[in-house]
Amino acid sequence: MIARSTAMREVMAQPPRKSTPRTPGDRRGPPRGRFADTTSAQRGPFPKPPAPRLKRASTANPNVPPKASVPLRKNGEAGERIAKLLARAGVASRREVERMIVEGRVKIAGELVTTPATLLTDLRGVTVDDIAVKAAEATRLFAFHKPAGLITAERDPAGRPTIYSALRNALPAGAGRVMPVGRLDFNTEGLLLLTNDGEFKRLLELPATKIPRTYRARAFGTVSQAQLEELIEGVEIEGMHYGRIDANMERKTGRNQWIEMTITEGKNREVRRVLEHLGLEVSRLIRVGYGPFALDELPKGSAIEIAPKYIEAFRSTLSTRPAPRTEQAE
Repeated sequence: MIARSTAMREVMAQPPRKSTPRTPGDRRGPPRGRFADTTSAQRGPFPKPPAPRLKRASTANPNVPPKASVPLRKNGEAGERIAKLLARAGVASRREVERMIVEGRVKIAGELVTTPATLLTDLRGVTVDDIAVKAAEATRLFAFHKPAGLITAERDPAGRPTIYSALRNALPAGAGRVMPVGRLDFNTEGLLLLTNDGEFKRLLELPATKIPRTYRARAFGTVSQAQLEELIEGVEIEGMHYGRIDANMERKTGRNQWIEMTITEGKNREVRRVLEHLGLEVSRLIRVGYGPFALDELPKGSAIEIAPKYIEAFRSTLSTRPAPRTEQAE
């Protein structure tokens, strides 16, 4: 098992194989061979980082002072909102931090913080539940192969096992506290990203970033490729509109089929709801890709850290435009 884990890290560190992007009109047959469960476009887990750009000579006016390194508000106050700083430090997501403040769990130098709009330049003297908060560390990102039968939460009132039960043995030593990017249902398995950076987590979950999430579903029932192709225009189900979905039949045996679906909105239980709308019964659902990162051959229940150069290459491609908050992906 140790040898296999080491080999896996070597495989995951390799640059991606070249492949031709698959378009909605391209109906190539299903992948074949030992690793037929993963499409060729997903076998390379990480993108090749962009070539470094040459620095241009500075054209700045020497008589104009440089911009402040700390954001300035209209009234001249410097700093960033405390909720944003705590999220970046990995305490929790920004929304969760705001709840902590309302609950009276956040203090500065012993004084209770009463509003998430409080501006700070750093986290010195800040405590959460009377525990000092450490300065934000460099962003770290982990890929975890979540098995079915785990809740994507820290704790479950019903007592069911959570992903953190498995992560205790899966994460490398010194990983620290990590938060899941989105979530996977109790019965959904596959790729789950985890990060220590609450702001990065929020960015990866925003619908505006249009990050593709790819799933493979085993379903029972009758559906045609033509019906699946109609999903490229989106579909409305019980008043809920689901945007563009790229769906393809991978293989079919009788009334059982494997279907690959790529979505970008990430609404709650989106894949299951759409397939059930088509009259199909989903018996297994696996997320095989999130953005440029693929499940590939990562063993079930295992986790691996993604190198910083791939994180930065990925971050540079993301849009930061604000968008209305919607249901998170399953």
